[in-house]
Amino acid sequence: MPTSTVSALESAASLIRNARYAVAFTGAGISTPSGIPDFRSPGSGLWTQTNPLEAASLTTFRRNPEKFYAWLHPLAVRIAAAQPNPAHKALARLEEAGCLQAVITQNIDQLHQQAGSRSVIQLHGSMEQFICPGCKKLFPGDSFHASFIENQITPACPDCHAVLKPGITLFEEGLPVTAWEQACTHARQADLMIIVGTSLEVFPASMIPRMALEAGAQLIINNRTITNLDPMAAFTFKEDAAILLPKLLNCALI
Repeated sequence: MPTSTVSALESAASLIRNARYAVAFTGAGISTPSGIPDFRSPGSGLWTQTNPLEAASLTTFRRNPEKFYAWLHPLAVRIAAAQPNPAHKALARLEEAGCLQAVITQNIDQLHQQAGSRSVIQLHGSMEQFICPGCKKLFPGDSFHASFIENQITPACPDCHAVLKPGITLFEEGLPVTAWEQACTHARQADLMIIVGTSLEVFPASMIPRMALEAGAQLIINNRTITNLDPMAAFTFKEDAAILLPKLLNCALI
């Protein structure tokens, strides 16, 4: 039902307002209004400019960490400068109002937390921590902000001098076990899932909305392009999330 009429907004908002257990599932498209590029948009998408298996894989990090960090640096600069947009803030408000139980995100930018969301499951991790592959020590990401973001110095362990790995999930890596289990639990409990800014093409994260659907949840999808779950959704909206979600919020909280 790809429509953004007032009646559709009101009906979708009614689903949110009356849901027993609503959960949001977000992807890169919710953060593009904050200046962070997504992965597949023609010309600007990260994967249209670089082969991910040549830049963002565990093999590349291990064999050529300088190449990996050269790819990561422009994205990290964008993330460091980004601020939550109205879409992030709308989801935080829905949680605050008791209309949303959790946000499951594929993003590593932590903008949901900055917007005020408290229950955030990061399926692909974040740069909040770095780990040393040598001695296994953990380090806060803030301690490398100036050296990496501002001066592009590759983060290294101060003890064993190994190149540190950011706490993000790379290609060839499994998802964080705890985050995956939490996401599955929320998906199976949900009677409504609000899907925002994701093409639902990244596996295995894309299994989460399908898991919710199979458990009986209704879906509201807000994505600029078609997804494979559009035919099963109660409502689909193609508008910019930073415009649509505040409208849904306003209708839901009337």
